[in-house]
Amino acid sequence: MPPPDGCSINAAPSDESKDSEPLIEPPRCCSARFNLAVLMFFGFCVVYGLRVNLSVAMVAMVNSTEPEPAGNASVFHACPMPSGRDDTNNTTQGWLLGAFFFGYLCTQIPGGYLAGHYGGSLFLGLGVLGTAVLTLFTPLAAQWGSYWLFALRALEGFGEGVTYPAMMAMWTRWAPPLERSRLMTLAGSGGNFGAFLALPLTGYICQTLGWPTVFYLGGAGCLWAVFWFMFVSDDPRTHRRISEEERDYIINSGTGHGWSIPVVSMLLSVPLWAIIITQMCSNWAYYTLLTSLPTYMDTILHFDLQSNGFLSALPYLGAWLVSTLSGVVADALIERRVFSITTVRKIFTTTLMLPAAFLVAVGYSGCSHVLTVTFLTLSSTVGGSSAAGVYMNQIDIAPYAGFLLGITNTFGTIPGVVAPIVTGYFTENHTLAGWRKVFWVAAGINIGGALVFLIFSSGKIQPWAET
Repeated sequence: MPPPDGCSINAAPSDESKDSEPLIEPPRCCSARFNLAVLMFFGFCVVYGLRVNLSVAMVAMVNSTEPEPAGNASVFHACPMPSGRDDTNNTTQGWLLGAFFFGYLCTQIPGGYLAGHYGGSLFLGLGVLGTAVLTLFTPLAAQWGSYWLFALRALEGFGEGVTYPAMMAMWTRWAPPLERSRLMTLAGSGGNFGAFLALPLTGYICQTLGWPTVFYLGGAGCLWAVFWFMFVSDDPRTHRRISEEERDYIINSGTGHGWSIPVVSMLLSVPLWAIIITQMCSNWAYYTLLTSLPTYMDTILHFDLQSNGFLSALPYLGAWLVSTLSGVVADALIERRVFSITTVRKIFTTTLMLPAAFLVAVGYSGCSHVLTVTFLTLSSTVGGSSAAGVYMNQIDIAPYAGFLLGITNTFGTIPGVVAPIVTGYFTENHTLAGWRKVFWVAAGINIGGALVFLIFSSGKIQPWAET
């Protein structure tokens, strides 16, 4: 939908618009746009919970189904094991943990394009609902064999791939420019909060009720979908319960969507490639921890399943809190014109260098449970501030942010496929030296991405995106 009166989506907060005073109204607790952010928060909470539950459940599945090692086989344990524990691993785990992302990267671009044209609420709602329904069949697929489980996880990723592009497409119509950071970080932080809840809950359920029960939590996504389709609209103009004052405020603030997409110019855009490269680099570390941290807690530190889930969740609690706060701070800096949009996005993205240092420290923490958990938590917590940086830069540079997010997330999903496989290769023998390589690689890639964004990014709407 074209923006009213030919306004660009970036009209109000553009780096160059200094003369006119934009309309300012912070989101109220019961406003339609705030309620939309809360519903998105719970939606991403559900899908991320369903995404990571396999990471912990895999430990229980392997321990309960893998045969005893042959008599001449030996596994070296880097840290002392509690008495009575055996610790074997399946070489297919990396592929199973990465299976989700094979499907996930396929629907990012088409999902963003279609959500931009036809509205994001349908695609986001069906993406969450489809993932939830398919998760219910995980125990059956696991009984049939690893190939079936791989196919099911890939199919879940295929359905969920449309969710983030759909969210971005909706915010191009719903988020006033001076509220983008806080609304989008609130909505997107549901992912970290979902991981924080799901990891300890999965460990507890696996120990008390058995690992198959974990996947029946997909019912929560079905319940969420009922509220989503009842209360959400693609556009403030068509929302049934929005106040006239809020509707006029959102429309007049310069939200909208462009229809013409100059593909060739986009492919040659340096700021867009800066987002792509940085998101890939940042996601490498994020997906390494998301998929492999419970394995590290199990094979190196030998935590029991319940403690494994709880301690694996701590980093995501910090990331959720910091990412939400970073959105508020970023909007305040832009609103008060302390810094330009470009500078704000660069500040919040270059913080990725600090998590890299903490990741390296994890590799040298040895068998110390306290140091390991502390450094992992600090790494993810500080990294959460990038939510107000590179992860929302698409909406700054072009009005069709849903389509752009589809592109950047497609590339950003590649680490989700590759990182678990690389981790499995490095850690085949369950040694600290192998895991040290995992953390060094993740840290180096993180720093490289931050430097690329610092040099080449922009917060200005691009000439090829003018509407």
